[in-house]
Amino acid sequence: MGLMADAKAIAKRDPAGKSTAQVFFLYSGFHAIFYHRIAHWLYNHRFLFLARAVSQFSRFLSGIEIHPGAKIGSGLFIDHGMGVVIGETAEIGNDCTIYHGVTLGGTGKECGKRHPTIGDNVLIGAGAKILGPFHVGSCSMIGANAVVLNEVPPYSTVVGVPGRIIRPQGRQVRHSVELDHSSAPDPIEQEICRLLHRVASLEKKMGLPAQFEPGKKFVRDCPDSEKLTGSEPSGETDASGHDNTADDVRST
Repeated sequence: MGLMADAKAIAKRDPAGKSTAQVFFLYSGFHAIFYHRIAHWLYNHRFLFLARAVSQFSRFLSGIEIHPGAKIGSGLFIDHGMGVVIGETAEIGNDCTIYHGVTLGGTGKECGKRHPTIGDNVLIGAGAKILGPFHVGSCSMIGANAVVLNEVPPYSTVVGVPGRIIRPQGRQVRHSVELDHSSAPDPIEQEICRLLHRVASLEKKMGLPAQFEPGKKFVRDCPDSEKLTGSEPSGETDASGHDNTADDVRST
């Protein structure tokens, strides 16, 4: 796929886009990709100074910094884009969407692979930080301002600091195409809800006066009570390696 195909993909996915010509001439995210293709060719042919010069010129024009060594697939949509930073060894798959303030960065001074690899059809929300040489699975969504430090399985949603993995249930969504932000639940609220349901269940067994109405959703992201009452912690870990008891619960 060439640059025109990239422009058509952006115009198709951006509800504010009026035409492919508008994307081609006026979208800073598209311009950053255009200059990156040139810089990446120079980088691969060992014209390192020129590659970096083109990259810095693009940064000056668009506010988007992409290292010439980064590998970017087709159909990348960088929406708004100001403050986006993509490191040297980062890799981005096809048809991904990245919002402003995103960093695909490293965590140290080691040589070799030190930036993340992003799968296909991944949506990365505004201000998210993905740091380290790990893989973010295809068709995943990284919530706004999340800090992701570990591997993310495909078809997952990550929210919070540090990032916590919410495993989706039901229909699989291509977040980067559908621009699906609204289905990211709050794992802290879900865990509180799990505990409240457990308390209500124990009070009922002990014959104590109920403090909560049966079946009530105690918080905004509270799933149905039958999914929670009496359930055990999942034992899965979040995106930073910590135990997470709310992984298997999705907002309803």
